[in-house]
Amino acid sequence: MYSNYLSEFLALAMIHFLAVVAPGPDFAVTIRQSVRFGRMIGICTALGIGAGISVHVLYTLLGVGALMHTTPWLLTVAKVVGGAYILYLGVSLLRSKPKTVAEGNNDANEPFVEQTMLKAFTTGFLTNASNPKATLFFLAIFTTLISATTPLKIQALYGVWMCFVNALWFVIVALFFSSARVRLLFMRMGHWFERTMGVVLILFAGRLILSM
Repeated sequence: MYSNYLSEFLALAMIHFLAVVAPGPDFAVTIRQSVRFGRMIGICTALGIGAGISVHVLYTLLGVGALMHTTPWLLTVAKVVGGAYILYLGVSLLRSKPKTVAEGNNDANEPFVEQTMLKAFTTGFLTNASNPKATLFFLAIFTTLISATTPLKIQALYGVWMCFVNALWFVIVALFFSSARVRLLFMRMGHWFERTMGVVLILFAGRLILSM
């Protein structure tokens, strides 16, 4: 039975992977979290991003995605909410201040850098779940690549696969950017990196707003 949907799955998996590895808000937030707070926080952020995909999968399977596609004002609301959250992240990063290596080992001195695994997971989850570009992406692939005759349980398996791939990719990103050598480098010039990531997120949010 499952072999009947292999070609459909492969097409979906390839396009989804290309979308995942392309730099975007998820990538920027994962790098920032990993560099600033370390490996476990980066991994928790990555897992949150993977879990965030489930929101898009769920509403698409329930038909809400199709409703948003046919009801422009709902999609506009999604864009505003998502753009506002991404803009908030961008402004937070843009306000980053220079930090010495010694200060980096004592993050408790700065309220902004207080971070828990739950907060990291939530940050990753909200970054992905509130991204209207992801909404448009899932609307596109579920309406063009997936046949209307594909059983719901098969489509659900597609969704589980995409959640897994997202989480795995950003865990790899977190592991790389949380290595001691990379972290030391970014601690020395991290505020410039964070400001750059902030500009990227702000531009991304601006593009969303202008596209409405």
